[in-house]
Amino acid sequence: MTAADLTTRPAVTAPRLTIDGAAVDGPNGLDVVDPATAAPFVRVPGASVEQLDTAVTAANRAAAGWRRTDPAERRRLVLAFAGTVRAHIDELALLLTLEQGKPLARAKGEIESGLRYVEAAAATELADEVVRDDASERIVVRRVPLGVVAAITAWNYPLLLALWKIGPALATGNAVIVKPSPFTPVATLRVGELAQEVLPPGVLQVLAGGDDLGRALVEHEGVHKISFTGSQRTGKAIMAGAAGTLKRLTLELGGNDAGVVLPDADPAAIASDLYWGGLSNCGQVCAGLKRLYVPAARAAEYAEALTDVARTVRVGSGLEDGVVMGPVQNAPQLARVRGLVEDAAARGADVVFRGEAPDGPGYFHPVTLLRTDSDDVGVVAEEQFGPVLPILAYESVDEAVERANGTPFGLGASVWSADPERADDVADRLEAGTVWVNQHPMLSPDTPFGGLKQSGIGVEASVHGLLAYTDISVLRAKR
Repeated sequence: MTAADLTTRPAVTAPRLTIDGAAVDGPNGLDVVDPATAAPFVRVPGASVEQLDTAVTAANRAAAGWRRTDPAERRRLVLAFAGTVRAHIDELALLLTLEQGKPLARAKGEIESGLRYVEAAAATELADEVVRDDASERIVVRRVPLGVVAAITAWNYPLLLALWKIGPALATGNAVIVKPSPFTPVATLRVGELAQEVLPPGVLQVLAGGDDLGRALVEHEGVHKISFTGSQRTGKAIMAGAAGTLKRLTLELGGNDAGVVLPDADPAAIASDLYWGGLSNCGQVCAGLKRLYVPAARAAEYAEALTDVARTVRVGSGLEDGVVMGPVQNAPQLARVRGLVEDAAARGADVVFRGEAPDGPGYFHPVTLLRTDSDDVGVVAEEQFGPVLPILAYESVDEAVERANGTPFGLGASVWSADPERADDVADRLEAGTVWVNQHPMLSPDTPFGGLKQSGIGVEASVHGLLAYTDISVLRAKR
């Protein structure tokens, strides 16, 4: 598909809400915009608060049976769910590209990655811990499901984030209600429909809606845990709303990740990894590299090396052959990114590269590299979440570490060096949930992922993330 074909996008059948095993319509509707055209491409149903009540009732009823299902059978059903999603991956990838904007191949990769997390969760067994078993007493620590989990996802990786939450929640015996972002509900709603082919009614439900539905879900007394990925501001509101019923929380609230390049690194050798560490998914990555600190004596070299990479990047519709970077996902975010770049330039930042972006109505922003020495300018102090990377010079590594840590965020960070021991020493001084060396970011199902400071509470993935979907129950039996 070429840029000229954007007015003839593929026709899409609107998926429906899933409540208690059935696909249903809602009294409200959500127009979902294709960010490559800035025009709606489908209208999906939005759930009412009354439908949410029905879904929560169904989830609690289903959870009571699901938790008693033999663990081996439960794992089989979770894997069957993953297999059903994989069988429809081409259909889902197209929906994902249309609503999120990323290139089709990357949409497919997002789904594959999410499914690996589901499969890893299904393969992990949480064994009982026997504290004592003697003539006087038997004490066993067991992990038990929480009940009903609300999974609230963001618009940058809609299916990856949904699958991250669905897999461990189901594998540990919980029922799940997924609420996708109103910007990107389509593919997730379709996953909800597909899930009904293999899972018992009420075990996995998907409801689309806006902020009112989200607040009602967070505050509902029949929901026992919230797993949320999104902004710091919304995460704080969720924490407050969940306090009334003391819900368990997993909050991944984004970051402002710093990359610290040590003086011995080779700009030409690492430029591509630095670039894609920051600007993959059009820069819309929570754990993406958002601030790049380089030695002052080599700042010009890094700007040039990154520019060489940026010149090769083709921006356009995710359905167009050869495109590797799509649009910003939504109009408010595009306006924010533009405002941050304009503010930085007005405050003395040097725009060292500004790429090309398609003309027309889509939410496209050119790849932009900035040189600035100020940590206070908005594009550095805040999470820009767009195709913009600020390059900052430092005089000493101690200074770079101090500046990298000078933020309320603490999701990820990275160190780049040809000397592994020196890199590890600097990595130990960075305040982040994950510190990468010579890469950024890299995630896997067997490794916990979460933030320090105001980047969130708890972790996703690995056995540590799985445990967050359980409570401890102790059995003490007198002999």
